[in-house]
Amino acid sequence: MFQSTKAPLPERMRPNNLDQYAGQQHLVGPKGVLRRYIEAGMVPSMIFWGPPGVGKTTLANIIAGQLKVPFVALSAINAGVKDVREVIEHARKRQGTVLFIDEIHRFNKSQQDALLGAVEKGIVTLIGATTENPSFEVIPALLSRCQVYILKSLEKQELIDLVQKALTEDEILKKRDIEVQEYEALLTISGGDARKLLNLLEIVIDGSGQANGKVVITNDVVKQIAQQNLALYDKGGEAHYDIISAFIKSMRGSDPNATVYWLARMIEGGEDPKFIARRMLIMASEDIGNANPTAMIMASECFQAVQVIGYPECDIILSQTAIYLATSPKSNAAYKAIRAARAYVREQGSPPVPLHLRNAPTKLMKEIGYGQEYKYAHDYEGNFVPQNFLPDELKGTMFFNPGNNARENEMRKNLRNQWEGWYRY
Repeated sequence: MFQSTKAPLPERMRPNNLDQYAGQQHLVGPKGVLRRYIEAGMVPSMIFWGPPGVGKTTLANIIAGQLKVPFVALSAINAGVKDVREVIEHARKRQGTVLFIDEIHRFNKSQQDALLGAVEKGIVTLIGATTENPSFEVIPALLSRCQVYILKSLEKQELIDLVQKALTEDEILKKRDIEVQEYEALLTISGGDARKLLNLLEIVIDGSGQANGKVVITNDVVKQIAQQNLALYDKGGEAHYDIISAFIKSMRGSDPNATVYWLARMIEGGEDPKFIARRMLIMASEDIGNANPTAMIMASECFQAVQVIGYPECDIILSQTAIYLATSPKSNAAYKAIRAARAYVREQGSPPVPLHLRNAPTKLMKEIGYGQEYKYAHDYEGNFVPQNFLPDELKGTMFFNPGNNARENEMRKNLRNQWEGWYRY
C-alpha cells in the first residue's frame, strides 16, 4: 500500500515565532536581549554557542522570519569559500540577508576570512552556530564583529512540555490515542537534545505496532524500540557525542584497544582533529593529572601538532597520544580538589584573607597589620615552614587528597611530613 512521505516530527514542530520557542528565556523571554533586538528590527551579527538540540538553527530561522529578510543557511561541513562568496554576491542585491552557518567552528581561517568584509559592511547579518567554545574556534577578527550568546540545555520540564505539545498539536499525532506514562527513558536517551527527543518519540510511536489502537509509552517500551532503531534514531550526526564519550571513557579505563577503535571511528567519520585533541587535553588533566604530569605536555603538544599538520598524517599523532593517555597511571585528585574548593566557596561565601597573607603596599596597611607575622618560606630549612594559608575558619580543611599511584603516593608522604598536625595526610 502506498504511504506518503511525511516530514520528521522535529520539522513539523519547528516553531515559527518567539512565543512558540522552547527555552532560552534569558535571551528571548519578555526581558531577553534578543527579543529586544528583534522587536527593534536591529539584529547584530552573532554566534550561538550551546549543546546540540537546544534550538540554535530554529532561533536563526525565527529571527529572519521576524525581520522579513532573506535567509540563507550553510553547513560548515560541506560549504567552502566559493559558497560563502556566492552568498555574499547575492546578498549585495538583497537588503538585510541573514546568513546562517551551522557548525561554524569547522570553518578554517580562510573560510572565516571570507566573511569578514561582508559582516563588517553589513552586507550580511551573520548568525553562526557552534557546540564548541567560539573563543577557540572563531578567528579574533570575526569574533570581535559578533555578539556571542550562550544557549543553555533545556530543563526537564521544558522537554516534557515539548512532548506534550507534539502529542496535542502535531497534525498526525493528535489524531492518535497516545499516553506517556514514563518520561525517564525518553529524556535520558535523548540527552536533553530536543530534536533527538522528538525523533525518538516518533520512532517509539511508529514502532509500537499500534497503528489504530492506544499507544502507551513506558521506559521499557522506549528502551526496546530505541535499541532496535538505533541507526535511524542517530541520524543527523548525534553519534558524534556518543563516540567521543566512548573514546574518553576508554582512555580513562586504560584500554588502548578500545581507545584506538573509537579514535578510528571519529577519524573515518571526518571528525575535526582539533576537537579530538582538545578532549584529550582535558582528559590528561582531569583523569591523569599529577599521577603523570607529562600527560598534559603530550596532549598539549598533540593539540599544537594537529593544527600544523592536519589530516591525513595527524592520525598518527592522535593515535600515539591517545595510547599514551590510555596506558598512563590515572588520578582525578586535581579535578576533585578544584570541584570541592569551588563548591565550598559557593556554599560558604568568601571569608576575609588573613592579615599575615595580605599585601601591604602602603604605610597605613603595614601599621594595621597587613603582612605581619608572615613567614617567608625560603628563610627556613628545606624552604618550608608550617603556617596557616587559609581563612581562620577553614584552618585544616583538606580539598586535595592525592591519588593512589607512585607519584601521588610520594606527594602524600611529603605532605604528611610537612603538614603533620595540620592536615590529615
